[in-house]
Amino acid sequence: MKDTSADTLVIGATGLIGRWLVPELTRQGRRVALLSRNAQARAQEYRDWVAALGGEPRQLVFLEGDLDAPRLGLSASDDASLAGVRDVFHLGARFAWHLPPALAQRTNVEGTRAVVELAARLPALRRLVLVGGYRIGPRLDASGTVISASELTHSSRAGAYEASKILAHQVALETAARLGVPITSVHPASVVGDSRTGATVQRLGLGDTLQRIHTGDMPILLGTPETFVPVVAVDTVARFLAGVVALPETQDQEYTLLDPATPPLHELLRWAAKRSGRRAPRITLPVSWVRWLPERLLGTATESLDFLDTARYPVEPTLAVARRMGLELPPVSMVLERWFDFLRDTGFSPDVARAQAAASRTGADVV
Repeated sequence: MKDTSADTLVIGATGLIGRWLVPELTRQGRRVALLSRNAQARAQEYRDWVAALGGEPRQLVFLEGDLDAPRLGLSASDDASLAGVRDVFHLGARFAWHLPPALAQRTNVEGTRAVVELAARLPALRRLVLVGGYRIGPRLDASGTVISASELTHSSRAGAYEASKILAHQVALETAARLGVPITSVHPASVVGDSRTGATVQRLGLGDTLQRIHTGDMPILLGTPETFVPVVAVDTVARFLAGVVALPETQDQEYTLLDPATPPLHELLRWAAKRSGRRAPRITLPVSWVRWLPERLLGTATESLDFLDTARYPVEPTLAVARRMGLELPPVSMVLERWFDFLRDTGFSPDVARAQAAASRTGADVV
């Protein structure tokens, strides 16, 4: 394989966060290697995407690889072609409700281990950035004291996806410590649309809930008035990830990235109902009362209920780092309005083509 001359490697570039991170990196002059299956067949579509978001497609290098494969499917010559890579971003994961545990283990846990091992082999490595999720990172107890991720006790009911992400994070930190890999963990909240266009390429999670509110198919509100499902705009996540590697003090730290002004879930859903011209559900039930219901009656996967809790998260360290980057959170009300309107305008069927069209319409050299 010829020398890629890349200085950055992104794993999971075709997912939601990756599709915003890569254009951001190329705008900063980074030459980005993308590791994915069927890389060459997907190259032109991805170049078009990066251009639509104001990135520089000529800065891209496509590498064939697979999280499920030993050594990520990379040969020794592939490793050599990455000799100039300074920063590795690991965004890749397999997600689905009812994910078979063995598949979750192979992709999310063993795949993550392989990424850390790859990073350890890179002679120019500055940082490995591991993207987890806000429920994996530290939390606040009732007194406001931070409980570190290592001190948390996670529910034995966790589905295969969430359980694998928790284990993958632990494995990554342990492997990085053993191999001497400088690592930063970033735990985004529920990632919603672009703060400028509302665009997204998926509606999983909270987006599914908003669809049920919009269509009038949600007769009850689950949880309590304190239930909190925090959000963050996808472009904010991209800018934070791209900037965190330049700050030496962020090495070996964890950051939970969310907008603390996110309204409680019930307030958010009542807002969405009003915006859709619907009457909001009036009945509320604790999650524990409905967990035993069949999913056909519940209207969602049982394991999704684990995301409905009242936990709060330490965000001030993250916001302080963001300020040092010159990154300010956009008003969450605006973010939610644009995201919801984009979902509604696409019939709650967002995809790459619709998101790319939205970027093009707004002249989205969206910097």
